[in-house]
This record gives sequence, C-alpha cells and structure tokens, in this order.
Amino acid sequence: MIGVRERSVAIAIVVLAAVLAALTDRFFSAANLSDLFLANVPVLVAAIGATLVIVSGEIDISVGSAFAVCSVAAGLAAKAGLPVAAIAIVIVLLGAALGAMNGALVAFARVPSIVVTLATMVALRDGLRWATQGEWVQDLPATFQWLGQSQAAYPVVIGVVASTLVATMAWSARDLAAGRAIYATGSNPVAARLTGLDVAVVKFSVFTLAGALTALAAVINAARFTQVPSNSGLGLEMKVIAAAVVGGAAIRGGRATLLGTVLGVVLLGAIGPALTFLGVNAYWERAIQGAIILAAVVFK
Repeated sequence: MIGVRERSVAIAIVVLAAVLAALTDRFFSAANLSDLFLANVPVLVAAIGATLVIVSGEIDISVGSAFAVCSVAAGLAAKAGLPVAAIAIVIVLLGAALGAMNGALVAFARVPSIVVTLATMVALRDGLRWATQGEWVQDLPATFQWLGQSQAAYPVVIGVVASTLVATMAWSARDLAAGRAIYATGSNPVAARLTGLDVAVVKFSVFTLAGALTALAAVINAARFTQVPSNSGLGLEMKVIAAAVVGGAAIRGGRATLLGTVLGVVLLGAIGPALTFLGVNAYWERAIQGAIILAAVVFK
C-alpha cells in the first residue's frame, strides 16, 4: 500500500512534469529522458543500500568515495582484459569488503557510524587521489563499454537489473525474516536484542550489502564512458541519503520504503535538468534540493 509520503512525492513529480510540459517541450525529448535515466540508475542502485543502512538506524556518508574507488578499479580491471562478468564480480566483492570494514567498526567496535564513515570517506578519497595522482583511467576497451551490450540494449539491461533489485529488496524487506530484522533493529535495537536478534550482525550485514550495491552502481556507471574520472562519485552520498529521506525514510531508523526511495531519486534527479531547460541558474539546484530535504524532515 502506498503511504502518505510516497503519494506526496509522486504528486510533486507530476506537478514538476506539468510545469515543464507547459513551459518547454525539450525536457521530454527521447534523448534527454534517456540521459536522465542512464545518469540516475546508478544513483538508485546505491540509494537502495543507503536506505537499508538508514532503516537499521545508521548512516553512511562514505558512499561517494567507495563509488570512486570501485569505479577506478573497474576501469583498471577492464584495461587488464577481464571479461565483464568477472569485472562485476570482483568489483562487487571489493565494494562489499569496503562496506564490511565500515560495518565491523560500527557493529562490533561500536564506533558511531557518522564518525566511521566520515573517516573512510576522507581516507578512501585522499588515498585514491594519491594512488592515481589525479589521473583518469582512459581508453577503456570497447568490450567493457555498455557492459558488452549494444548502446541500444544497454538501457534495457540496466533497467531490468535496477527493477529486479528494487522488487527483490522490497519483497525481502516485507516478507523475509532478514528484512524484518533490519526494520526491528532500527526501530528499537534494545527490543530487537531481547527478541533474540543479533543486532551487531544485522548492522554489519547491512553495511556489507550497501557496499556491494555501491560497487554495482559504480560498474554500471563506468560502463557508459570510455574513461573513468578519479574523482567519480562527488556528492553521491548527498544524493542517495536525500533520496531516501525525501522518500519517507526516518533518519533515526526503523521506517522507509524502497518505492519512496525510487520516487525520491526521480524527483531530485529531475530538478537540475529541469532548471537548465527553464533557464534558471544551475546553482539553485542544491538550494532547492536542500529545501525539499528540510521540508521532508520537518513534515515527516
């Protein structure tokens, strides 16, 4: 059943679309919609993981840095001649390892997640800058671009992947004990522990899964281009956390829906391009996004 927050975000999307339809027809061109879709699918995949972390009562602000590390690693693996399937597996395992590192410090060492992920955000970003000296991974092989598919088939493939992920995670959260354990942990960790849940294992698992999803998002994004910037993922943590919160996630944990996150990604992802087509200075994008996030938190 669709909740109040999801309906509110859906209405906001419809209103924005109506305004754009009335003022400009170029926004709804096939080329622009395709670009929007391709740019925001990686955001959505990473946002699924961020939503689960928030539901568990934690936060992860190292998403953008982990995304950058995994993007560069994917580019290097592609240049080394690994097949696409092997690249995806290796990079997802790398992302899971980065997430597990955060999860172990949060769950077992009991360091606050904001402290842990702030530290890893800086360490990963600066470590990558040192390792690459700021150079991009260039001349990616054609066998890697579009994940080995044709340019026409690629959007269909990643659309199926993203839809399957959303549907699987939504079903798991609703019908599987593991999914319900995440919500129980975020709602009341003490009560969850008293019912027999191992709260530390739940949180560790959620961070590990979020890291794997961030890595998958990095592979999907890297395959669109012939080069990988060493500063990939700048601001991604803001996008994924904002999408979850706008979509109805309670920042203190225990409440969120993946449908809400999907709608949050759509709304926030459309604002920047919409401003461009309306002739509004792009610097307003962050201000508007911030206002939307603040409103979502205040009127939760």
